[in-house]
Amino acid sequence: MADSAPLAGLPGPLPAPPPASGRRRAGVLGAAVGVLAAGAAAGVAVERLTVGRSVRRRARLALDAASPYGTLHGTPGSVLAEDGTPLAYEIEDPYTAPSEDGGVPLAGEAPFTVVLSHGYCLNQDSWHHQRAALRGRARAVYWDQRGHGRSGWTPGAPPPGIDLLGSDLKAVIDAAAPTGPLVLLGHSMGGMTVMALAERYPDLVRERVVGLGLVGTSAGRLDEVAWGLPAPGAEALRRLAPGVLRALGSAPALAEAGRRAVTDVFGTLVRRYSFGTGAETDPALARFATRMIEATPMEVVAAFWPAFAAHDKTAALPLLRGRPAFVLAGTDDLITPATHSRTLATALPEADLTLVPGAGHLVLLERPQEVDTAVTRLLEAVGGTVNAGPWGRGGR
Repeated sequence: MADSAPLAGLPGPLPAPPPASGRRRAGVLGAAVGVLAAGAAAGVAVERLTVGRSVRRRARLALDAASPYGTLHGTPGSVLAEDGTPLAYEIEDPYTAPSEDGGVPLAGEAPFTVVLSHGYCLNQDSWHHQRAALRGRARAVYWDQRGHGRSGWTPGAPPPGIDLLGSDLKAVIDAAAPTGPLVLLGHSMGGMTVMALAERYPDLVRERVVGLGLVGTSAGRLDEVAWGLPAPGAEALRRLAPGVLRALGSAPALAEAGRRAVTDVFGTLVRRYSFGTGAETDPALARFATRMIEATPMEVVAAFWPAFAAHDKTAALPLLRGRPAFVLAGTDDLITPATHSRTLATALPEADLTLVPGAGHLVLLERPQEVDTAVTRLLEAVGGTVNAGPWGRGGR
């Protein structure tokens, strides 16, 4: 269920001891991390005995410098959301013609525009492999959700709900793809964003959306997810997480210092909840995922968390029927389990369901071939419906 995003700061001098309230927050954080990380702690302890902190830090920096992930970029743009928050996007268009006013490139002869929405604590670079596959073959728009990547965030603003993200997507579409057919792809929170768009703007979906791809996402009941934990641990996480995140969001300096202090545990958690058990994870890929998550401010992490328990877009799914579609998930996804994708596929009769054995929540990065194949088949089907461009009948 990069790179423009800044790296988390490297460990420096020890911060001054926090006040009593800060120590209490840290204690609660420790309890929550303990619930998630108990199974990984032994391995981390062994690693600490055999590899020095400075060596591990140099290894992380070397991976960052050599990594190809997050190096693909298009023509940048920005638009204001309905509440004034700036939303960053990029356009890749093999059909591009310069606009007369120097603004958004004209769509030229593109038969459709693919709009890709990323997930929670990620950014548009999470579509790295799909961007490479689409580059030169289709007009595509990649954007950063509010508070993520290069998009803005208003400190102290009310927590955003999924409905607001649907409005954000509409603003991006109006700016970057104001006319023509649309293919909407969403991963995790990005898939929920697509559902919210359909619920709030059904006419737009009916008139312009010709294809749909939902990856590792859910229409609701996320408050029942066990996160791969036994029942007592899952219940403890559900009970503790909202308060812990609120406390950390209100003390970002303490939160970021805590993240740096538990870098190894944090990296282990990222691997555990991002990737599956099907194959050994490429260290550069694991580091890339960690960088994206580290770059998401704790206030943003905390503000979005309640939206998932409240998320229910089951009623919006019929609005997405009647067009080529696919639903895809990893069988080892602990954040949006594959059962949620089965539910989506049942509600969307036209959708092809693909469950990738052994893949986790970041299946789009972990198993790009399967995701790219699903996208290609979708665009070939869509090309047939619009009968134009390199994705038209006959395809590539």
